[in-house]
Amino acid sequence: MEFEEYRPMLLGLAYRLLGSMWDAEDVVQEAWLRWEGADRSEVNEPRAFLLTVVSRLALDQLRSARVRREAYTGPWLPEPVMTSEAGPLDTAELRDTVSYATLHLMERLSPPERAVFVLREAFELPYDEIAEIVGSSVANARQLHHRASARLAQGRDRFQPSAEDHTRLLAKFMDAASGGDLAALTELLHEDVVAYTDGGGKVRAALRPILGRRKVAAFVLGLRNRYGSPETQMLDVNGHPAVWTRVSGYEQLVAFDIRDGRIKEIYNIANPDKLTRVTPD
Repeated sequence: MEFEEYRPMLLGLAYRLLGSMWDAEDVVQEAWLRWEGADRSEVNEPRAFLLTVVSRLALDQLRSARVRREAYTGPWLPEPVMTSEAGPLDTAELRDTVSYATLHLMERLSPPERAVFVLREAFELPYDEIAEIVGSSVANARQLHHRASARLAQGRDRFQPSAEDHTRLLAKFMDAASGGDLAALTELLHEDVVAYTDGGGKVRAALRPILGRRKVAAFVLGLRNRYGSPETQMLDVNGHPAVWTRVSGYEQLVAFDIRDGRIKEIYNIANPDKLTRVTPD
């Protein structure tokens, strides 16, 4: 049963590296097969062994996944999961690295940068162990972490809002959108807001990100005018509140990134293949 003790942690690691729980489960299953076939007398530290196996498998998968994502129809967004299924979230770092905004930002990193960042930030591995996992020198591992941290810092708010503030802002957004209040909606949006819609070619969706407060507000209200006020419910997703909606029979999940007290990015996940792990009550 030793492997089962580590399974939630390993799923959390693979999910952070891949942005897909489907792929993460495949990686962890392969790690289990390797664990079953390993000579236990040569495994001094099961946790270190399993972290290494999962990280390397996920790195291989991430490299091939990036090619597929470049050919994806419209913006590719990570697969959201209920917070309760995201693995251990005992530290601020574990919670931050599983947030939807951070997963989206990590798509900017190279596979080695992403692995080093996750292993250092979320799992607090020393650089010598990280270097061995990713096949680099310790100095290079430090440089990869520094570069990844700098790139992610450009897109993240230094001070994260509390869950209560996040929920309150989302509620105001939904009220303004459902009421058709353009002024109130615009006031909630960051000047440089970006809206992404992932339909995966399976449902109608914007094929390019929508940029700017005026265009995003018009897009949101245009959907409301076309389809009416949707059925909505607040869910706890990836460690933060998100809004589940049903519009004209189609389910969607809308997650948000908040910067300076306003909505900086909107992630609308409409691809039905990515919504199987986020379900309303």
